[in-house]
Amino acid sequence: MELRLVGPGPYRATRLWNEIIELFRAGMPLRKHRCRFKSYERCFKAWEAVECLHELLGSNQNFGPEVTRDQTVKLLKKFLKNHVIEDIKGRWGKEDFEDDSRLYRFPPSSPLKSYPKKPSCGKEVIKFPDWNEQRAGPSQEHIPVKSVAMNSEMWYKRHSIAIGEVPACKLVFRRELTQTNIEDIWKSMTLSRLQKVLGLDSLDEVLDTKLVNSKHIVQNVYHVNKQGIVTLEDKSKELPHWILSAMKCLVNWPSCSDLKQPTYSGFERDVFKTIVDYFSQMKEPLLTFNFFDIFVSVLGLLQNPSKAVEALQISCLLLPPENRKRLQLLVRMMARISLNQDLPRLSESVRTRTLLVQAFSRCILCSKDEIDLDELLAARLVSFLMDNYQEILSVPSALKSSIEDHVVHLQRVQIKYAGADSDAALPPPSFCHQITTGEFEYQRATGSQEPLAALLEEIVMNKEISVKDKKKKLKQFQKSYPEVYRVRFPSPETEAMLFPEKTKQKPPILMWALKKPFQPFHRTRSFRM
Repeated sequence: MELRLVGPGPYRATRLWNEIIELFRAGMPLRKHRCRFKSYERCFKAWEAVECLHELLGSNQNFGPEVTRDQTVKLLKKFLKNHVIEDIKGRWGKEDFEDDSRLYRFPPSSPLKSYPKKPSCGKEVIKFPDWNEQRAGPSQEHIPVKSVAMNSEMWYKRHSIAIGEVPACKLVFRRELTQTNIEDIWKSMTLSRLQKVLGLDSLDEVLDTKLVNSKHIVQNVYHVNKQGIVTLEDKSKELPHWILSAMKCLVNWPSCSDLKQPTYSGFERDVFKTIVDYFSQMKEPLLTFNFFDIFVSVLGLLQNPSKAVEALQISCLLLPPENRKRLQLLVRMMARISLNQDLPRLSESVRTRTLLVQAFSRCILCSKDEIDLDELLAARLVSFLMDNYQEILSVPSALKSSIEDHVVHLQRVQIKYAGADSDAALPPPSFCHQITTGEFEYQRATGSQEPLAALLEEIVMNKEISVKDKKKKLKQFQKSYPEVYRVRFPSPETEAMLFPEKTKQKPPILMWALKKPFQPFHRTRSFRM
């Protein structure tokens, strides 16, 4: 069965769950086994299921090769609990699956999850200051000049050459933008950009936009230190000093400046356990429960790293500032520890990078409700964060410049001319949505054929050119654009109707030639001189 990439969109976790069940049922070898002097048909041993599912997950683009055998066992426990598999006696419902030789089988039909119906989130309408809404007081200056009707052509000439008369005009002042207006603009344009990067028609089913705080976006963009770390106004929300010291100790190992390094063996493991315990006791993950679906949707873009980085950049701007700061410090610590060759191994059986991902995944991303694949999804996201943390946890410069330019334009004084067909105002930023290949081909064909059809019709209806020239032009058009020509002239008969044959008339007989009777040739005598 083909391994499909599940892209961004609503209910991605549910779609992945159903995908893995179908792949596992199709790929798991079933054989005859004996247990306690009894034979069982079409079953498999537990360790066989672990190996098969582990290989399947590792080769699946949605999860990747970093899935561990322990994570695979945990997923099979959930399979047993949800009756995806059962033991040979038909028992299921408990997570007592172990990586051993016990026998299991598939029930007649494994239950696929149905897509939940979420309550529709009403779209939040953000009201921007109206362009024509002037400030109170003497904010307009009318210039008493002769009025001249204005069209697009004269508007162009107005800026290129003198046209003799100056039209009536006025200075239009945009109402002064408040901080709330600016924050709303940041929220609207940020979400619009996120929707475009994800390629979705709407964010409604992956994000409740009412839960996005515009103040958080602005603070995450502008309140940062030289290292790009968010600065908090409320110092009580900062990480404790002893946790920061522990994190620095492992990052800079063996040079610990904040602590007097003890000499006993295993000190670094105790420091690591202290950090893990602190982040594990948080009531909510750093990416918050509200934004779980949007971050899971971003995972569908990991095959396109540049898009995934941009989507995560924007999504992390939506976080509360204290969460964003903790995420920045934690992921930076994880990336540096995994690259610190001088740091002793923090586990005897697991590589340091794998240990870091397993220890902090649920601290970073998990669902408020129990999701069967949330551990695998969180591990996938955390691995990508560690590899690209410097870009992802920085402010997207292109988005920032775009929004700042838009705000500056809204605050600029504009000149409006009487009768002008345009205010010369920049339109609000708009983003296109993704279409299918078939729709693209149809639009490309129809979009190019319409002007060609108009050109052909113009040649046909032109009475100023001779019939000979018209036939020549039509022949050239038919050779260059046969499909468009065939639509206009589907048959030779329709083409012939354009040039009806004229009845040929015999030329009149010249009467003067018949006045003299025919005279035969007469030989004459020649005279010699």
